[in-house]
Order: sequence, then C-alpha cells, then structure tokens
Amino acid sequence: IIIHMSPKSSERIRLRKDLLRKQCGGVNQSLVNLNKIDLNNFIVDDKHGIIYCYIPKVACTNWKRTLIALNHDEPYPDPIVSLLRWHKNKTLLYQSECLYRLHHHYTKFLFVRDPFVRLISAYRDKMQKYDQYFYDGYVRVILQRFKNQRNLTVNYNVARKQGLQPSFYNFIQYILDPRTETYEPFEPHWRQMRRLCHPCLIEYDFVGHQESLQEDAQELLTMVKLENDIKFPPSYENMTSPDSVMDWFQSVPLEDRRKLYKIYEEDFQLFDMLKTCLHFLSP
Repeated sequence: IIIHMSPKSSERIRLRKDLLRKQCGGVNQSLVNLNKIDLNNFIVDDKHGIIYCYIPKVACTNWKRTLIALNHDEPYPDPIVSLLRWHKNKTLLYQSECLYRLHHHYTKFLFVRDPFVRLISAYRDKMQKYDQYFYDGYVRVILQRFKNQRNLTVNYNVARKQGLQPSFYNFIQYILDPRTETYEPFEPHWRQMRRLCHPCLIEYDFVGHQESLQEDAQELLTMVKLENDIKFPPSYENMTSPDSVMDWFQSVPLEDRRKLYKIYEEDFQLFDMLKTCLHFLSP
C-alpha cells in the first residue's frame, strides 16, 4: 500500500498504529477464527481496495455515505444524498469473502472515539430519541429494572409523549448489570470498539479519531488518492467538551464510574484515550 500523507500526519498515524501493536502484545489469533458475527461491522469496497470497520456513534453514517458515493460512476455524487440508496446498494459493499480480502492488500481503516463520550452519544440517540426497536428491547427493560416502572405502554410514540425515558445513570446501571450480557452481547451502539473491529487481530492501515474527524478523514482520502474525487461530509453532531462529559457523569457514583472504566478499559488503552478519563476515576 502506498501511503500519501504529510510527514506530520504520517507520524501521528504511525504512533497510533505503534501503540496498537504494543498494547496488543503480539496477539496471534488467526483471522480464520473470526466468525461471521465478528465481521458484521466490516464494509468492503472492492472498487477502491478499501475495508472499513464501522463503529456506531463514530461518524459511521458519513463514512457509509462516502463509500456508497464512491461505488457510483465518476464524477462521484454528493455523499450527503447517497445514504438514501444504502439498502438498495448494500450488496455492493458487503462481501461474503471479507476474510480473503483482510489477508490481502486492501487499505483497512476504522475511526474510534473516547468510550465515555461515545456512551453519552448513544444515550442521547437511543435512550432519549428511541424508536420502537430500542423502546421494546432496551428502554422498557431499563425503566422496569431500574425505575421499577410497570404496565408500560407498548407504543414508543405514546411513551415519548409521556416523557418516559431512563436517566443517564439508569443507562449506565444497565451496562454495569451482569444480567445484561447474560442474554446477548452489548448492543453495537455501546459494545466495546475492540469487540466490533478486532484491532489486535487485524492490522489496520489507518486509525482515525472522532476528536479530529475532519482532519483525519481528509488524510485518509489523501492516503487512498481520492482527495480530489470526493469530499467527506461535515459532521453536525455537537462535540462533547471535557466539562460537559463531567456534567453527564456527575450523576454516576465514583464506584460505578470505575466499574464502567473496567468494561471499556481495553478501548481506552488501545486507542490512547486514558488521559481523557483519569479525572473521572479520582475522588
């Protein structure tokens, strides 16, 4: 793979990759051992030799838009409108032979995010603005388990009009509850990033950060020589400041913050995000 990046950008990406290798400590599990469930978050673009592992709540919608646009004929359409065709064009991007491609010279990339900030984003999107799926599978469960609410409506629209929603702390309690993963793995919007993208099994060529999204996206497009062909869409999500994160977590007791950190500890370590959470873990 030929890398086309400025020296400064190249050094930053190299340091991220070096940290991954160091933290993974020489894990040597064959890619063949990854089952189909493990590859659910991988999108393959054979046309440009790209493999993207998407992580919900880390700019994945805009990257899907971009990859869909790239699978049209040139000149590529505006990525903003491309997601409308997502389901129709899904087969262009998901490939049954993903494992084969992972072994070969495709450019493999992912974007990551501070795990605690990602949880805030997931709460806002799926606990406050829930649809029927998230209401049935998660919101009702949390309200019953941690707010002792019974006889809840079955219709999510009615529930939203009634103002029914878990608190942020209720959401954290649900994640910490050992019963949660007894039934099924964490829902992907709050599942650990390492469990979605397997960074110790797959050698990624590029690790981008949500915190430097626009800059990193431009660097990646330059790396794969597409910077003149398509523009990465702007992100309109409000970036959460450290002070704002602290405000969200004020309702979470210190002991529970520390338990939560243990659940996402590997994500913090693998992606060099420890410094952002240390003050959450001290009295």
